Amino acid sequence: MHPQLSDKRIVCREFIQALDACHVNNWARLTGGCNEEKDSLNKCLRKERVERSTRNRTQAKEKRLKTEQVWKELHQDD
Repeated sequence: MHPQLSDKRIVCREFIQALDACHVNNWARLTGGCNEEKDSLNKCLRKERVERSTRNRTQAKEKRLKTEQVWKELHQDD
């Protein structure tokens, strides 16, 4: 199971439910019958991860710029 699925904020709920429904049939699960559902889930999770990374990167840049500005202001007073 994907570690992202244990997250409280589930974004790919319909893909998770489709994969769980497919896994009820052990034969389909063992013979690759659920590969399409799994691929769809992986694409959804990847999209969410990329969006989260982009958002975090932007926030980090803003925070770094703010910190640099504060340091400049402190050193101007000296």
